[in-house]
Amino acid sequence: MSVEKAYELAKERYAAFGIDTDAMIERALELPISLHCWQADDVVGFETKPDGLAGGGIMATGNYPGRARNGEEARADISKAMSLIPGTQRCNVHALYCETDEYVDRDEMTPAGFQKWIDWAAAQGIKLDFNPSFFSHANAEDGFTLSSRDEEIRQFWVRHGKASRKIAEAMAEAQGSPCYVNWWTPDGSKDIPADRFGPRARMAKSYDEIMADDSVDKTKCVDFIESKLFGIGSEEYVVSSGEFCSDYAISRSMGLCMDMGHFHPTETIHGKISSHLQFMDQILLHVSRPIRWDSDHVTLFNDDLKNVFLEIQRGNVWDRVIIALDFFDASINRIGAYVTGTRAARKGILNALLDPTGQLQSYEAEGKNAQRLALMEEFKTMPFAAVWDKLCEKGNVPVGADWLADMEAYEADVLAVRS
Repeated sequence: MSVEKAYELAKERYAAFGIDTDAMIERALELPISLHCWQADDVVGFETKPDGLAGGGIMATGNYPGRARNGEEARADISKAMSLIPGTQRCNVHALYCETDEYVDRDEMTPAGFQKWIDWAAAQGIKLDFNPSFFSHANAEDGFTLSSRDEEIRQFWVRHGKASRKIAEAMAEAQGSPCYVNWWTPDGSKDIPADRFGPRARMAKSYDEIMADDSVDKTKCVDFIESKLFGIGSEEYVVSSGEFCSDYAISRSMGLCMDMGHFHPTETIHGKISSHLQFMDQILLHVSRPIRWDSDHVTLFNDDLKNVFLEIQRGNVWDRVIIALDFFDASINRIGAYVTGTRAARKGILNALLDPTGQLQSYEAEGKNAQRLALMEEFKTMPFAAVWDKLCEKGNVPVGADWLADMEAYEADVLAVRS
């Protein structure tokens, strides 16, 4: 059956519940998703530093051929992935993707080190977001950065934070719209600490010092602090816990970032959205897929993902939630990882927009809970796939699995040459 024929039948089914699929497709294409640059190269980065340092709670596993080795290759790969993904996209750049002829340490970075990213984004017609990088550095090797008891090291990372906000502001000025900045630190302890108070006091102090720089326009550089339950090398204690970050964000009128994998292995984030948005203007989501721990697997169109976007739809808070991705899989074709994960997120958005929210909430208000549950269940088997295919067609990208041929051709012509 053709895409159009299947879509017309699906459109009629949804219309019976008062849902305009044409309008929802347009809305789903408009909502931006920020792709993460670090899937292209396995979180290695492009600093011209003399000694590459791993660690800091981040690890990409696998050794699939074709990893991007420099900024030009990474941007080419991201561009290729974006050509196969429908809808509005952004790109999230980590500080360690700075590109300079001579080594520039993290606390001395300037917007000039990201000019190639800024120029590329302008050519692509997309916007950039930014992350300070508190890992893969000699000053992060003991597991503490902004909470370090070594004042020299703590101040180094404070300076990095201040430099990062200047870079984000420059990106915002170049693109004419806000740059969303995500603050995540790996600080923590592998085993039971004797002092949980001290590091958190120093962490709060460091953030206060960074954010006190009022020369940065907060309407251009928009900050979000990200929590984590545990990490590699910080299994027992993470300074920036969920409580620390939510309390800090509320008390400082800052945004909060929630990563789908940064909570207890059986804990999901969708139920937290309605709580946090009672007290915060905006939240940032890192859409990912944990398996038993924060393993940053490629996002799939599963129940956890569906529930996150359904919560946004049922609260009608699309304008208060920033959607970004955070996964890195080095064991498969990296273009395939980008496209699979981002298309899954876009499916989640479309699926939520097609939800009969008004009817469900009317049933609930009337105490018709059996009807509410039944309608939720019936919508699980609505002809969603036909609407998704139509969205891809309108987004000028391959429909269904047709994009795999493009991925394979790019691997043969480009990625294979690198290895």
